[in-house]
Amino acid sequence: MKFGPLPLRETLGHTLAHSFHQDGLRLAKGHVIRAEDITRLEALFVTELTVAQFCPDDVEENAAAAELAAGLAAPLIRVTEPLNGRVNLIATGAGVLRLDASSITAFNTVDPSITIATLPDYARVNEGTMVATIKIIPYAVPRDKVVQAAAKLSADCLTLHPFRPKTAQLILTRTSGFKPSLLDKGEAAVRARAVTLGLSLEGVETVPHTQNDIAAAIRRAGGADMVLILGASATSDSNDVAPAGLVDAGGRLTRFGMPVDPGNLLFLGELAGKPLVGLPGCCRSPALNGVDWVLERLMAGLPVSHDDIALMGVGGLLKEVPARPQPRRIRKSGKSAAPHILLLAAGQSRRMQGAHKLLREIDGVPLVRRTAERLLRSRAGGLSIVINPQNTAVEKVLEGCNAQLVPARDASSGLAASLRAGINALPPEAGAVIIALADMPEVTADDIDALINGYDPARGAAIVAPVAPNGKRGNPVLFDKRYFESVASLEGDSGAKSLIDAESDNLRLVPRGAGVLVDLDTPEAWDNWLEERASS
Repeated sequence: MKFGPLPLRETLGHTLAHSFHQDGLRLAKGHVIRAEDITRLEALFVTELTVAQFCPDDVEENAAAAELAAGLAAPLIRVTEPLNGRVNLIATGAGVLRLDASSITAFNTVDPSITIATLPDYARVNEGTMVATIKIIPYAVPRDKVVQAAAKLSADCLTLHPFRPKTAQLILTRTSGFKPSLLDKGEAAVRARAVTLGLSLEGVETVPHTQNDIAAAIRRAGGADMVLILGASATSDSNDVAPAGLVDAGGRLTRFGMPVDPGNLLFLGELAGKPLVGLPGCCRSPALNGVDWVLERLMAGLPVSHDDIALMGVGGLLKEVPARPQPRRIRKSGKSAAPHILLLAAGQSRRMQGAHKLLREIDGVPLVRRTAERLLRSRAGGLSIVINPQNTAVEKVLEGCNAQLVPARDASSGLAASLRAGINALPPEAGAVIIALADMPEVTADDIDALINGYDPARGAAIVAPVAPNGKRGNPVLFDKRYFESVASLEGDSGAKSLIDAESDNLRLVPRGAGVLVDLDTPEAWDNWLEERASS
């Protein structure tokens, strides 16, 4: 491919290198010059353009990207249509990504113009997560380079191992004076981890923290796919009571300790071919730790051996270290305000067949007013409500509400317009935003407080979302300030789902009730909800 300026008359059929905008004529970068373009450009006294001239053996950028991506097509990985020389590979389910790193590296050494970028090996992904992207940098690349790059891709270059439903028996231990609240906290934390993986706790048993009692409990847990043990006292040796109880029960200890912090005191074993995981005390916190990596692999059907755990040390420093800022301390010192709520109430209620859903009353109170008042009872730092300035009825029912009303003047263009207006109107001290929907009647102040409690960007919880008992992610969702620009840049009516999926490594799910899934945007939804409410 040749790249450079040409006399205007010689640019016919070549690709425009730089966007052109003058006196109402717009030609986008990458546009193929046509005869009518030349005529219009001559009228503007343009004499030359910088273009890309393809050679006979060149492959156009989109065609090259699509051809190379086809070699990576795999189950549970969707290949997007090429655009501007880029093809994305998207997960169609939740699981663990495996890579052939040597093939990826070899691909990227063929030619600097032909690139692939991926998530790390063993990355946990959700449905919609981008796992890789192929980008052809110039407008075209030589055919022989495309062939060479394609040859570097193996059949198992990218594989997604899906989470499979499994059951577990959780064994909790207690010592003299051990607080019952710590038992409850430990069980809740394990359940929260389990629900996001499709792991069902078949049973929970609390026993004294002794070798014999633990061994007996392990024997009774034989019907589950795996056994989890969370001890009242940290396991400090391979011969401590919990590992010894495993051996007494007829099992085998395969690993004590791991080079991941937090998570050092994990131990791993097996009994009758089923895994047993000894959970370290840090599991009582929802923060990311080494146990998450082990459970993710087990749920995806991947082996976790002694050597596999040893390899986790590279990248295994998960806790705050002096070389990294510690925003938790900043928040505690009072330098950052509590998360601010952004309530979206600018929708046009098209699906309600003439009635406006936000004005329909519940217990004599319009839905939008009722939702706002419920959220105001939370510990959030403030409430802003995005409204459509053309809908004066919604604005009227919100009069006197202790909230800032934010007009979204282009609300009719879609949900993204409301997000953009709301983000741009946030108070400057807001360190995070909770985006809530006004048509969700069962969301409570407790749901908002649960998001705030789960928010911990220093430990991988920069986005916090509720998860219902059925495992589905709901609303509202909390976003750290680092995502304000991304949220404000969304387009159309799709909301922030794609952003959440792309940032799954920074997502924390907090268990909540089924109300985080209930939204009333059709007459049928209203009727069903009112009927269920009356019968409860």
